[in-house]
Amino acid sequence: MKLALFKSLLLVALIVPLPGVVIAKEARRPNILFAFADDWGRYASAYAKLDGSGGINDALQTPNFDRIANEGVLFRSAFVSAPSCTPCRSALLSGQHFWRTGRASILRGAVWDGSNPSYPLLLKDAGYHIGKSYKVWGPGTAMKATHGEPKATYEKAGGRINQFSQNVTAMVKQGKTIEAAKKELYNEVSGNFSAFLADRKNNEPFYYWFGSTQVHRKWVKGSGKNLWGIDPDSLKGKMPPFLPDVPEVREDLADYFGEIQSFDATLGVLIAQLEEMGELENTIIVVSGDHGAPGFPRGKCHLYDFGSSVPLAIRWGGAKGGRVVDDLISLTDLAPTFLELGGVEIPRVMTGRSLLPILQSTKKGRVERNRDAVFIGRERHVENARDGMLPYPQRAIRTDDFLYIINFKPDRYPAGDPYRLNETNPPTIEELTEETRVTLPDEDAGPTKAWLVTHRNDPKWKYHYELAYGKRPREELYDLKRDPHQVHNIAANPKYAKSRAQLEKRLMGELKRTGDPRLVDDGKFFETSPMAGEGSGDVPFNKGKAK
Repeated sequence: MKLALFKSLLLVALIVPLPGVVIAKEARRPNILFAFADDWGRYASAYAKLDGSGGINDALQTPNFDRIANEGVLFRSAFVSAPSCTPCRSALLSGQHFWRTGRASILRGAVWDGSNPSYPLLLKDAGYHIGKSYKVWGPGTAMKATHGEPKATYEKAGGRINQFSQNVTAMVKQGKTIEAAKKELYNEVSGNFSAFLADRKNNEPFYYWFGSTQVHRKWVKGSGKNLWGIDPDSLKGKMPPFLPDVPEVREDLADYFGEIQSFDATLGVLIAQLEEMGELENTIIVVSGDHGAPGFPRGKCHLYDFGSSVPLAIRWGGAKGGRVVDDLISLTDLAPTFLELGGVEIPRVMTGRSLLPILQSTKKGRVERNRDAVFIGRERHVENARDGMLPYPQRAIRTDDFLYIINFKPDRYPAGDPYRLNETNPPTIEELTEETRVTLPDEDAGPTKAWLVTHRNDPKWKYHYELAYGKRPREELYDLKRDPHQVHNIAANPKYAKSRAQLEKRLMGELKRTGDPRLVDDGKFFETSPMAGEGSGDVPFNKGKAK
């Protein structure tokens, strides 16, 4: 659909009080392909060009993501609502800050209780053919409860893509070439998408969520180099200051990048199918990830950019391509965007804001001046991270210039309790590599975690260990222009007192305006473990209207 045609449709669209525009249902509405990778942070070759040489993005190549960015819009500053799988996805699906989604705002014990909108279901009710392959969370449960058991999951062709390096490595050992083994997995991806498209009736618009999980740990040691030619030594001297620049960590990061490249290759398969069927120009393609790197300090589960910043590129025939947008974007903005494109009224409870004005614009850089901040937070990840199943409550505001974090319970360990580390039989390097819950359970097991924990008493690396796993003060403030990696906390610096106070006021104002339960009864709603059955309603949760 061309931009001029789209604008003409808006003239006959229905106008509603909030959010604004609903596209007339008589018109042909765009298809939507949402490719959403588990644990994929802001790592793509498209960002290497933006950030300049000398960073870790130099080490990988993502030609298909780059194509979406070049032919569409690349968002420089996109963030999740929470850097943990289920909370992030509950926020994305409902278009709200994660803390407004009730029990869905935690990982372990999460419940999609029907009180939240789910944009895929709203699209379905509006005439979209919807479906998914692999990981989504949320809407499957909600769909079963509210719509019976519709045919929405397409995985019969196979799901081996989800353990990409393991399966390719195994097939190579059996005598296949690397390229032949990869092709076999790509064919499964193609088969599932084809089955979904075959179920479409009367040329109805479709919404497809592709959620493969190969970027989530675990992956095969050395696979980044063996399967993708990513040399770990190419990262030497480029590692961010919170990651030890040692061979073990560089190899782990290279292997992670290999899994990202495998996801990018599957994206290429889906794009090719759209081109073959003549649907590319009428399909909005959105590509992103649900948080930063797993099993690396200050990544997944943390509010620093390494954990909360994600890739985001959007291509659509109705949008002027080749643009880089600097507006600060939350993934909660995707739900109202999809609904507006699909001609569906945006529920008032959504705190996200449609990106359609940005897609319709021809501007680069900052498009909407009021998109100058995003709000991020965290509560509970794994259930046994701390004694008593306690969460690690955090909220943050991220602007162009600063990251300001409030740690509501600074007496707790941010990555979970250091179980067994002070005992006579501490975890072995094998346990630390394979067993997430053996210690510091809010960080996934892997070679990087194992290396850092086993070197915790080495004077050379003690700083890195404490930076990753030590307790943090109630407030953190980082000057992003001087400290882009966010390792120098200046919250107590008098020079920044005014900025700190302004950020605190704005953050707390947003939490109050949107009804964050963390501010009620010392956070009782989140402090009581769902595993203890507190979902019975003993703590009221009333998110109210967002707008």
